[in-house]
Amino acid sequence: MAHTPQSVSITLNDDIDISRGDMIVRENNRPTVGQDIDMMICWLNEKAMVPGGKYALKHTSNDVRCMIKNVQYKIDVNTLDRNKDDKQIAMNDIARISIRTTKPLFYDSYRKNRITGSVTLIDEGTNETVCAGMIV
Repeated sequence: MAHTPQSVSITLNDDIDISRGDMIVRENNRPTVGQDIDMMICWLNEKAMVPGGKYALKHTSNDVRCMIKNVQYKIDVNTLDRNKDDKQIAMNDIARISIRTTKPLFYDSYRKNRITGSVTLIDEGTNETVCAGMIV
C-alpha cells in the first residue's frame, strides 16, 4: 500500500520563524549544523566529477548549492583499499569527499539517521542526478 504525503500544521508556544526545510528536534537530539561536510559518495553519471565544481545539493526538503572542496580518497572496489593519489572520480566510483554548501545545513551522520544523513548532487546544467552521498 502506497502512502500519500500529508501536510502538517504545528502550533508553537513561542513566536519562532520556521519554514520548509527547518527541523524540529528533541533538545537532546540536536543535529550538526554546518556548511563544511564530509561524505562518502557513489558517482552515478558518465560525466566525471569536476574538482572545485559547483553542484545543486538536495538534502531532505532543502535545495542548496555546493562546491567540491576536496577528494580525500577513492575506494578500490577490488581490494577496498583507500587510494589517496587518484582524485579522478568517474561513473560508479566510490570516494570520500569534502564539500562546502552555500548555506548551513542541519544534518546527522548517515549511520545515525539515514534521512538527515543522505544527500544527492545534481548537475545544474542538465538537471541529472550525478551523485548519492552519505554524510560521515
